[in-house]
This record gives sequence, C-alpha cells and structure tokens, in this order.
Amino acid sequence: MKTKYAIYLLIATVGLMWGCKQQIVTDDMDDIEKLEILDRQIEKHPNDAALLAQRARVLLNMGKSKEASYDINKAVKTEPDNDKYLMLQADIFLANGDVSNSYTALSNAEKIAPDSKEVQLKMGELTYYNHDYDRSLKHLTNVTDKDPNNRTALFMKGFIYKEKGDTASAVTLLRKVCDIYPDYEPAFEELGVLYATHHDPMAVEYLSTALSLEPSNTNAMYALAMFYQETEKYDEAEKLYRQMLDINPNSADALNNLGWLEKEVYNDHERALEYFQKALEADPSHEAASQNVAIYTDKR
Repeated sequence: MKTKYAIYLLIATVGLMWGCKQQIVTDDMDDIEKLEILDRQIEKHPNDAALLAQRARVLLNMGKSKEASYDINKAVKTEPDNDKYLMLQADIFLANGDVSNSYTALSNAEKIAPDSKEVQLKMGELTYYNHDYDRSLKHLTNVTDKDPNNRTALFMKGFIYKEKGDTASAVTLLRKVCDIYPDYEPAFEELGVLYATHHDPMAVEYLSTALSLEPSNTNAMYALAMFYQETEKYDEAEKLYRQMLDINPNSADALNNLGWLEKEVYNDHERALEYFQKALEADPSHEAASQNVAIYTDKR
C-alpha cells in the first residue's frame, strides 16, 4: 500500500509540476497564447500586481490599450511604489492619447527612482514628441550626464537643437551619433538633411550613407535628389526621383519634381504638364503641383 501510495503521490506531483510548467509565459509564445495563460492565472489570483502588469503589456502589444488600462491601473493601485508599473502605465496612457496623465505617471516614477536613466529617457521622449523641447532637453541631459554615449538621447538632443536653430550644436551631436553608431541610419539622414538645407556638399556623404544603410528610405532619397537639383546636377536628381517612383509610383514629390526638370531643364512642356497632373492626382493637396497645373491651365 505504501508503495502504491508513493507512486500516486509521485504521479500527482509530476502532474502538478507539468501543469505549472504549462502556465509559464515565455517570449517565444504569441500574444494570444500569452493572454490565455495570463487569463487563467489572474482568474486564480485576481490581485496579483505582477500578473496584471504582465497582461497589460500583452494587451498593449495587441493594440488593446483600453483593456490594458484596467489591468495596469489595478497593478499600480496595488503596488504604487513600483516604478516599472508606472512606466508601463505611462505607455498605456500615451497609447490612449492621454499625454498629460502619461507624463504624470512618469513623474511619479521619477519620485520613486530619481536616478533611473530609463525614466528620464522616457520623459525626454514624451516631451520631445509633444514638441516641449526645453523640458525634453532637461530630461535628455539627465540621461547623457550618466550615459554620455546614449544613442537615443544624443539623437533627440541633436534634432531638438536643429529645430531650435542651433545648427552648430545639432551638427556636433549628430556627428557624434554617426561616429559611435555607424549603422544608425536616422542620424545619417538627419545630418544629411541638415547639411543639404545649408547647401553643404557634406550632404552627399551623409545622405548616401543613409541610403546604403536603408535603400528604400525615400526621405533621404528625396533630400539628396533636391540637393542635386539645386546644385544643377540634374541627371543625378532625375535618377533618384525615378528610384522613388520605383518604390512608390504615387510619390507626388517625385512626380512634381520630374515635371520641374522637364519644364525648366529639358524645355518639354507637354511632358512637364503630364507629370504635374500625375502629381496632383497622387496628392490633390500637393501645393506645388497644384500651382504648376494652374500655370499651364491659365496659359491655355
């Protein structure tokens, strides 16, 4: 009897262990599977803040930010001093379009973890995207003071200085990002655009690098094409505009500028009008294309 009992106990223990093992959420699972497991766990432990926060993140990843709000708010209420939960709450508020409460949640996280680089970076990012550049610089500088080579903070600071008209500081920071992170395409694009705006030949080097890192980047392609156009390298400009159309046949910018080349460089007004009309069809709000079509219409 003892032997039989021991066998039953072993079987029950193994079964329990196997059942627990099945309940573990792992990164290789899809969100639906994670959600099913977490639903079962939370049904048994409805006030477990860790489980609620975990399910909130899964729901957020699934685009169900309103459902995620319920879980994360309950988790924060249960453990109000958990800065990780507050950071997740900030993400969920932002996903729901509530910028004010998102910043409040991050401010609460900052009080709990004043030295947290992650909190400062999120606060910097939030204010950056909200165009509150002075406040963003303050938070991002808190990050770079602790981590001088933080890629995200350096890049955003460079962009902010560009927007504020401090070209020298913008160039310094963006070049630093390019030097430290030679595979970070956005920094090469942003620096290339900045040089192009000032008609600096360095634009070609940085925009070309951006395109070598991301060949389908039509923003960098257009900026480089415009630089070539403005420096009268029309063949190079046309080639890039046609590459843009290979990627997006309805690129109004590329169509309009090909029309400009036909009109101003090749003196083919019939083809120019065709391009302008195609640009306007692709984007009826395209101001330049609209003006160009109007010019030809008035002439007739």
